[in-house]
Amino acid sequence: MTYPPIDSYAFLSDTHTAALVAADGAVEWFCVPHFAGDAVFARLLDRNRGGVLELTVAGCAEPTRRYLPDTLVLESRWSTPQGSAVVQDFLAVAPGEGAQPLRADKMLVRRVTVEHGTIQLAMRVVPRVGYGARDVTWERAGRRWRAVGTDLWVGGDLPAEAGGGELRIEAELSAGTTVALLVGYDDDATDFVDPDELLARTCRTWQTWSARSDYTGFGSDAVRHSALVLRGLSFDETGALIAAPTTSLPEEIGGVRNWDYRYAWHRDAALLLLALFRLGHAEEGQRYLHFLISVCTGDLLTPLVDILGSTAEEQELPHLEGYAGSRPVRIGNEAAEQVQFDTYGHILDAALVYQQLTGDLTGEQWALLRKHVDVMADRWHEPDHGIWEVRGPRQHYVNAKVMTWVCLDRGIRLAELLDDRTADVQRWRTARDAVHAEVLERGFNPQVGSFVMTYGSTELDASLLRMPLVGFLPGDDPRMLATIDRMRQELEIGPALLRRYRADDGLPGEEGAFLLCSFELVSALVLAGQRDEARKLFDQLSAYAGPLGLYAEQLAADGTALGNYPQAFTHLALIEAALNLDAAGDRDALHEWADRGGR
Repeated sequence: MTYPPIDSYAFLSDTHTAALVAADGAVEWFCVPHFAGDAVFARLLDRNRGGVLELTVAGCAEPTRRYLPDTLVLESRWSTPQGSAVVQDFLAVAPGEGAQPLRADKMLVRRVTVEHGTIQLAMRVVPRVGYGARDVTWERAGRRWRAVGTDLWVGGDLPAEAGGGELRIEAELSAGTTVALLVGYDDDATDFVDPDELLARTCRTWQTWSARSDYTGFGSDAVRHSALVLRGLSFDETGALIAAPTTSLPEEIGGVRNWDYRYAWHRDAALLLLALFRLGHAEEGQRYLHFLISVCTGDLLTPLVDILGSTAEEQELPHLEGYAGSRPVRIGNEAAEQVQFDTYGHILDAALVYQQLTGDLTGEQWALLRKHVDVMADRWHEPDHGIWEVRGPRQHYVNAKVMTWVCLDRGIRLAELLDDRTADVQRWRTARDAVHAEVLERGFNPQVGSFVMTYGSTELDASLLRMPLVGFLPGDDPRMLATIDRMRQELEIGPALLRRYRADDGLPGEEGAFLLCSFELVSALVLAGQRDEARKLFDQLSAYAGPLGLYAEQLAADGTALGNYPQAFTHLALIEAALNLDAAGDRDALHEWADRGGR
């Protein structure tokens, strides 16, 4: 069996876990009991060993698919000469209350309605625990089947037969018939639920959430869809945003650049907070800020945490062949052990934005944050591992220095907003100005004609496109204009497709274009006064979206999707680029909006 294109999968979420549905109707990725749990359906990473939930209609290889408007409910239409059926696939959600605005019903639902004629329907439920390592045993439990030793259960309208670790369902269905298969991952769920009510309630819940946004500007359809994807990647219990719901989808087909992205990175904390508030989702923005500060209690900040605020040891799963033979398959992420000073800047930027928009930062929260501003005032001159997590020695990464400047600058501004006269603001101001001067002196290489990745190097780094977006330099500063031009010459691998860097990072092979940076190029061009060129690139990047409007982390030069999927950072940068194009000002539209207090 061949592997489907990464961006051909549909993404389902109940904000507690996620599922990926292939174009042929097979659920090939599903982790329980949450995003970072065991992938009981993992055919995405191994066509033979990975579990799967298949649905087929005889005579139709692939249905036509779409999302129901403003939802994460997938609708597939299956047509044959004998009849046709429509299938709605979704992870059921309901309105929440209090600290959880959405509530997961913890059920994957496949609802089938025959529109005309007759169809031959077949389903196979083949979970394998331990990321495909072991079969399950099924036992009958009242009106449903239970996978022994797990919280998985299966119920529905049609009789099933168990054997060989799987459940099999086969039926001939005629026009007007509606049946459903329910796959629960919480053994405490009730025996009977109405799938029609689940569908209606799930649609209402997503549509009500989407309707909060009144944004109608440039790229509004893509912005609204991206916001929905981001909500689907946010964990209901803590508000943490995972980078992607998958692990080990390769940055190079057949290569070793395969990482677990089911973690919350802080590198775009402010951007996420800005997007949530700007699009009318203040409640989610507040929850995310509280989660962010809750992981700031230690002396040093880790660059990433899991959905519960912890870290996990990186492991390899040798029993899986990996997507298209891309090995190793990894769970956990060793990057959590790195020192990344840019993390401090992102978190302080987010805190300032939050205070500007709400005024709700508490004294206790500020005390935690202030400690980290002090740390950067002391340590800004030290090397670190850099934003891209190169697994080598620490160096003086220019992006890290820029974000250290952001940390100090935002700390100063927060102290002024909070009228904190005990903070050592003068020391922070001295350090901030020293960082700025050093970056201009040592971070720009006149021979290259660009800001570069590390002091003294000639390598380019696309993360430096954020310099004007965080206010380090004006977007039309001659050094920024030269940097943009140089990056387009050296890092573009296709129209609008920008790699992160070309430096030797110690790993064999090479990655594709990094879509976060590609969309940030659009924003940088807007701030550089080149709106027409930015619009052209945005349109080109829009054409690279998958058939359901979803983006992976990267693209090859030929448009092949690479990396984990769907990628939160890509959709965040799309939102930022669209809003900058809509405003077309000389400052980043989102930060300017926050400076005005959300007006």
